[in-house]
Amino acid sequence: MKKIVSIIGGGTAGLFVAAFLDPKLFDISIYEKKSSFGRKFLVAGDGGLNLSHAENMDDFKLRYTPETFLTKSLDQFNNEDMRKWLLSIGIPTFVGSSKRVFPEKGIKPITVLENIKSHLSNNKIGFEFNKEFTGWGENNSLIFNSDETIKSDYTIFALGGASWKITGSDGKWLNIFSEKGIKTIPFKAANCAFEVGWSDEFITKHKGTPLKNISCFFQDQHQKGEAVITEFGLEGNAIYALSPKIQAELASKNEVLVEVDFKPSMTFDILLKKLLSSNQNTSQAMRNIFKLSAAQISLIKKHLTKEAFLDASTLIKTIKRFPLKIIGSAPIDEAISTSGGIDINAVDENFELIKLKNNFTIGEMVDWNAPTGGYLIQACASMGVSLARTLNSRYF
Repeated sequence: MKKIVSIIGGGTAGLFVAAFLDPKLFDISIYEKKSSFGRKFLVAGDGGLNLSHAENMDDFKLRYTPETFLTKSLDQFNNEDMRKWLLSIGIPTFVGSSKRVFPEKGIKPITVLENIKSHLSNNKIGFEFNKEFTGWGENNSLIFNSDETIKSDYTIFALGGASWKITGSDGKWLNIFSEKGIKTIPFKAANCAFEVGWSDEFITKHKGTPLKNISCFFQDQHQKGEAVITEFGLEGNAIYALSPKIQAELASKNEVLVEVDFKPSMTFDILLKKLLSSNQNTSQAMRNIFKLSAAQISLIKKHLTKEAFLDASTLIKTIKRFPLKIIGSAPIDEAISTSGGIDINAVDENFELIKLKNNFTIGEMVDWNAPTGGYLIQACASMGVSLARTLNSRYF
């Protein structure tokens, strides 16, 4: 007789665990609080659906914090496996210049989602919409909408984090789990904009300006990429990846210093040699030789005294390690993702809740982090596939 599997949450993690569970062994249903699933998946695709990243897996795994928490999942379903599976359901992909993986041109995010849904339907997966999980009943039965009860042999929670509430990821479930005695961690914004106290004059001139090909440093971590100057502060993948450590520091301090390398492609010595051998004045050299933007030059001039600006060594040190004062972060609902949720110590290596057997938590609702660039979707998918294979193997 088939075991009943209830998947609560119709995001990436929930869809992938459903796709890889064996329908010959399980009677599988997905319960979604909204009237359709994959809403955050679609929102993420507004700027181009970044499904994974083609980086080699040794480096790929290092993008996550904690570093080893997702190793097993990523080994079982890596970035190449993702591309092969997508192709098998009619979604060919390509690797962009930044090594990000996208559906081939002309394939819209809704098409990707519809193909996944078609695959699930062919496997007899059931869909239940407008079903919000509101707690457990007697013998750990599942309660939806406060008064609907179902029984399940295995329950897989894929409830998401707390950002983008409009998609259904509101994090309200956190208290339900806490009251059940499961250790949780309050949500914080991750992959979010950070607040900088720009001057009115600076922001009037430079709001919306991209800082291209930079590296941001904080503590023992650095990230190459791009960031954009906003009225609020700074946003972009170069700063997003540092979110967990910046947020941890902001929890106890009013401000933190992030260092920015405006020319990561050139060493200190090369830059110094170019400046000293130039017959241009310092400002001209910054524009014409170093190719710094007006915004970067403005920041450097404001930071240094006239004497320091004209001292070649001091100037180059500043270009390579510009101190940027962060004084806050964007609200959770404006973040791309969140940290917090189910404490990783509350689950075992198969994502089973230690205090609640046959109940599993996967996806963004667990307290791990990843930068943007395809790493978030890949991890959610890999967790789902890993758990599906674990449950499939329990029958053999």
